[in-house]
Amino acid sequence: MERNDEVKRCGGIRFGPRVRVELVRDSQPLYEATLSKAEDVFRFFHDEVARWDRERFVSVILDGRNRVLAIDEVSVGSLGASIVHPRELFKSAILANGAAIICVHNHPSGDPTPSAEDRRITEKIKHAGEILGIPCLDHVVIGHERFTSFAETVW
Repeated sequence: MERNDEVKRCGGIRFGPRVRVELVRDSQPLYEATLSKAEDVFRFFHDEVARWDRERFVSVILDGRNRVLAIDEVSVGSLGASIVHPRELFKSAILANGAAIICVHNHPSGDPTPSAEDRRITEKIKHAGEILGIPCLDHVVIGHERFTSFAETVW
């Protein structure tokens, strides 16, 4: 009986399961870094990336002053590829109230030259960020002791 009253109050439309979005912080941010340029990103990730044996794609979520709020591992791929979709990438940035993001991924081959797929997904991410109001400030590809910045060389 209560269900019928609820349906009537909603104009006769039946609604499916209700969803609720809330931010749950595992802990306070442990980062004191401010990332203003690609070299900062490279230094911040250098030691960690050196241990990665497969391609990994992470988003660095920044506040309005480019301080690191969170790091989200968006995808772990294979030796030569990692699948990334803007929907998954921006979910954590939205939930963390991020002002901007920086994308970072590695090339286990050691050569940080962006592939055609890297360029394609970066354009999609950049466009999605413009629509959402969470700009992608850079995409840094890290190889062995070298990196390529989309903001400095591609855009």
